[in-house]
Amino acid sequence: MSTQRFSINDIQLGMFVTQVTRQTGELTIKTQGLIKSERLLEQLRQKGVQEVEVDLARSVLEQGLELNVSEQTTESPKAISASPANEDPMAAIEQAGQLYDKARTIQSRFVKKLKKGALPPIGELTEVSADIIDSVFDNADAISLLTQIKDREQYLMEHSLNCSILMAMFARQMGFDKATIDELGLAGLLMDAGMATLPEDILNQRGKLSDQERTIVESHVDVAVDLLEQSEHASDTVLDVVQNHHERLDGSGYPNGKQGDEISVYARMAAIVDSYDALTADRPYRKSLNATQALKRLLSTSQGQLDQSLVQQFIRCIGVHPVGSLVKLKSEKLAIVIKANKDDPLKPKVASFYSVRSGHYKDVRILDLTRDQDDIEACVRPEEFKINLARFFREVLLGRL
Repeated sequence: MSTQRFSINDIQLGMFVTQVTRQTGELTIKTQGLIKSERLLEQLRQKGVQEVEVDLARSVLEQGLELNVSEQTTESPKAISASPANEDPMAAIEQAGQLYDKARTIQSRFVKKLKKGALPPIGELTEVSADIIDSVFDNADAISLLTQIKDREQYLMEHSLNCSILMAMFARQMGFDKATIDELGLAGLLMDAGMATLPEDILNQRGKLSDQERTIVESHVDVAVDLLEQSEHASDTVLDVVQNHHERLDGSGYPNGKQGDEISVYARMAAIVDSYDALTADRPYRKSLNATQALKRLLSTSQGQLDQSLVQQFIRCIGVHPVGSLVKLKSEKLAIVIKANKDDPLKPKVASFYSVRSGHYKDVRILDLTRDQDDIEACVRPEEFKINLARFFREVLLGRL
């Protein structure tokens, strides 16, 4: 069954409404069709519509991201993160940047010790994870922006931090309690720790791995589990995620070829987060995808390998244009998405900084696309315009504050 009921306040542009299921007043309101504008949503609210039925199979997000789910996980009202309307997004980004730099330093020490064969203490990472989760609760937009700033030379370290942030955001979206969110944030930070012990030549190999090399890569799961079983900070939930985030519903994953109900919801969530962050990063054997392309890829594989309903929840969590993604505006400018817009996901706040027409950087300008006369034309990759997004972010975006 592809129909679900939504509060009028949770309706997103692109959803296909089949009927009104709850309203105020005595006049019966009949409506059916695609929600194409915020104005149409406001008209429904003014008419007293409180709840509608949505056909998710006929709902469409921008650029063909279809909402085609058979069942939906119930969301807690508190699961949706909302920052104060008058908060300065740039100030929040600066604070998040300072936290991210601190976390990078600590995680870097942890990875270096692993590479040397030492057993580093996990307690310090627990504190980092707690700081990240606090930031997710304080301002998810600001901390999630940093997950899009990629440095190929620091992939393993940044991937673990990004997975921690995304897991915490995802868990909050699902309405989990704070203790569970804490565990899943730490699990995201640790789930690929075993990769640090593998030979560099295999990790950086451009060509196809041999069967023997693939076995070595897959061994990182057991290495991480063995490491964490020696720590008092690794709960059963953390161990479950670390051990099973490469398992797939169709049994094609590793290390144990689990399938279906043998895989917990936490490990299924981690599989989605791990895949998304990996797809949006440059790897020796392939170029990165932009955020929209990565979400499409998750959808295309969700039928057999990933949990389809959880993929949809993840898309709702990070949005059609995730904070931190690079977009091209119809005005022929490039911009970074800096703040999501729950009421109108296609019109976030962005920081424009580059003219495609002239090929030159411009002064950074903050645009609210609900008010400013511009729209997003497409999500793009920095490499298409020879832009070092990580350098721009640190030297220009933060440097202007």
